[in-house]
Amino acid sequence: MIKLIQHESELNSDMLMRTLSGRKMLAYMKAYGPGYDFCRFYKITDESGEGYMFIINSTLIICGDGGLRATEELVIFVRMNMPFRIEGDQKILNGIFIPESYQTLNRTIFELIPDENSYKFAEEFVDFDPYLPDVYKILSEGFPNIADFSLWYTDTSHRCRHGISRVFTYRNSTTASVVFDIGNQVLIGQVATKVEARGSGYAREFLKWLALFLNNLGKRAYLLALDIRVSFYKEIGFKPVEREIVLERRDVDKESVSKGRLEV
Repeated sequence: MIKLIQHESELNSDMLMRTLSGRKMLAYMKAYGPGYDFCRFYKITDESGEGYMFIINSTLIICGDGGLRATEELVIFVRMNMPFRIEGDQKILNGIFIPESYQTLNRTIFELIPDENSYKFAEEFVDFDPYLPDVYKILSEGFPNIADFSLWYTDTSHRCRHGISRVFTYRNSTTASVVFDIGNQVLIGQVATKVEARGSGYAREFLKWLALFLNNLGKRAYLLALDIRVSFYKEIGFKPVEREIVLERRDVDKESVSKGRLEV
């Protein structure tokens, strides 16, 4: 059975805190609550187990208790909503088989390992509270499927105001965001560099500094990378901790598929 969640208390926080996907769900519940159409939360129960899912704009995230499987009802739900991307519980994702609509992409979870040499980093070039329209300009050069500005700005500024997210830029050319910060675990996303500044090493310098900055705050930080970016993060010194799959719609152009879609 799939039931729309009406109150935050209906979420099992202990279950959701076990995974990055679950923490993301808790973060969006804290930021928005259950009252928005574009950010909907559901509870899933059947004889195999229980879990939760939420849709934020065009991404569906599913979390289970380890026993929950992809039921026919869940597959019907996916077909009705047709989100751009589906991520989360790997057992469930492996059971969602809609080959005519979705392709399987590989993704690696990296832990950001601090490098003590990052103390030499020119922190004076970091903007801790950048002008968000300028951030969007950087992101739009790296992510062809980024949401339109008004949608992205409304969501990003809202999450920042509620203390869930934080945005940084470096030398007005590279950006990265804290997607969520819950229980001293942080997810980094929306990493991009202006086309004119690529090859400068800015992203490498900035991310190594960010790893140390967050570590000094007592945070354990992670980021997600599709296969085309895995070698870059390994070269920086970040640690791959898990491989997973995500499902992504096929009806996008080749450039969009090769680059992936902007993480929320």
